[in-house]
Amino acid sequence: MITLVMGALVTTLNAGMAFRDWPTSDGQAMLTYPWLADFARDWDKFLEHGHRLAGMLIGVWSIALVTLVTKFEQRRWVKFAAFGVLVGVICQGILGGFRVWFDERGLAMLHGAFAACVFSLMATVATVLSRRWREAATRPHSRLSNAVPVMAVVTVVAIAAQYLLGGLIRHHGTGLYEHLGLGIVTLLIVFANTIVAYRSGIVWLRWSSSLLMGIVLLQMSLGGAAWVTKFGLGMTGYVAVADSIQQIVFRTAHTIVGIVVLMTSVVHVVRTQRVVWVSRDGFAADRVAPLSQQMSVAGGVA
Repeated sequence: MITLVMGALVTTLNAGMAFRDWPTSDGQAMLTYPWLADFARDWDKFLEHGHRLAGMLIGVWSIALVTLVTKFEQRRWVKFAAFGVLVGVICQGILGGFRVWFDERGLAMLHGAFAACVFSLMATVATVLSRRWREAATRPHSRLSNAVPVMAVVTVVAIAAQYLLGGLIRHHGTGLYEHLGLGIVTLLIVFANTIVAYRSGIVWLRWSSSLLMGIVLLQMSLGGAAWVTKFGLGMTGYVAVADSIQQIVFRTAHTIVGIVVLMTSVVHVVRTQRVVWVSRDGFAADRVAPLSQQMSVAGGVA
């Protein structure tokens, strides 16, 4: 989360090119650069180098994750997912380096979008390693309506599109009204997803859909605050001040919560698929058991 906060602040304050080199900073190695000294003398460099250090720390933790999962986890696909986290973190670091080398805002936008993908993959791995993931297989589930997984996927697609439009605004200054329009549509989709999840009767899905709904409402509130601090509010006489503390805080918070919204929607999809798999296996077992019993009886008579 520290990496996300510092990365969002770097974009908000246009500090992405505080250094013209990478992976060094002003010609010095990552760990030897006097980072803390920049807190008082150069805030842009402090944020950018702090973002790099946090990214390096995530890389170390990703290596630890792969090591532990490889040693203790039996499911092969989970091992691949953990390895995917490490590869994603490495690619994310390289994207950040290319953004500096080429001084390209398009790469900065790609860097931000890919960060949300990597963060969502991390949350997915955490979900499949959780106790509730295992408990889902031991709880009886009725056959799930097709509307539940379909709405979950539609919700992710809408939120991802909305996140990309937000990136266009931050990095290129375009797509504002498209972002507002799609935001209203996305809110309705998330609301419908919550209703469908509640009708399923499964507490695990109800909880994740409700959490997503709450975070989306928070995100819309932050978006409204970001709008007001950016453009002002004539009816109240509030005049926006460029690069004010309020503007920086709300714009940065809106970005960070946007990533959390996408992550939460992905986790909801993963949970939904888990229930689909469990209910499908349970349905198959219910069909096979009576058939097996009949065959054994018939065999005994023969």
